[in-house]
Amino acid sequence: MIVGIIPARYASTRLPAKPLADIGGQSMIQRVYLQCRKANLLDDVWVATDDTRIFDHVAAFGGKAILTQATHQSGTDRCAEAIQLCCPDAKVVINIQGDEPFINPLQIDHLAQLFANPDVQIATLIKAINSHTELFDPSKPKVVVDKSNRAIYFSRHPIPYLRNIAEQTQWHLHHPFYKHIGIYGYRTHTLQQLTQLPIGTLEQAESLEQLRWIEHGYQIYTNITEHESLSIDTPEDLEKARTMLDC
Repeated sequence: MIVGIIPARYASTRLPAKPLADIGGQSMIQRVYLQCRKANLLDDVWVATDDTRIFDHVAAFGGKAILTQATHQSGTDRCAEAIQLCCPDAKVVINIQGDEPFINPLQIDHLAQLFANPDVQIATLIKAINSHTELFDPSKPKVVVDKSNRAIYFSRHPIPYLRNIAEQTQWHLHHPFYKHIGIYGYRTHTLQQLTQLPIGTLEQAESLEQLRWIEHGYQIYTNITEHESLSIDTPEDLEKARTMLDC
């Protein structure tokens, strides 16, 4: 059984009440939920929230929601509590960002497919970088993978460093670089283990949670996706999403 969990917090520094923001007549969280329901490999979908306003809203449009603690530091922790409350028998959990209203259901299926391999305990998606602007944007984490598409390292800085290519604006033309797409899948028992790990020095340095898992010896398998969705973090992002619907 594969279950999608959508963590959704009401509080947001840059965009308060973000999950309830209206986008073309539907809230952001409703759009995410409905996109997830289109994924063929998800057996169930739940919104995990710490706020009764979001809980009530999801129930009102016919979705499934679970109330979780307000003290969670990450979506991973919220997913771990939610799956124990709503679907303790689930074998795999897919953690879907609650601020991507146009997420492609094929991305979710593409990630879920990795768990046909019994060796996969954690999985995520990556996408090729095609511009130097994106390559040097610290808000877009980069990832290096091995020959089996297992993540070696994530960084906000471009990796690897191309020593023999002096012009950095040309790096992406001489080497395949990948950025991380922030959707995760976990075996349920592995997810519970991850919540018990102490923060490591790599995560502290880069502010990337997945480095904690690598530092403690967990392998993260990846699939390359061609799809990309808009993440909404600011009022400007919200207006961009509304404009996309009007086009």
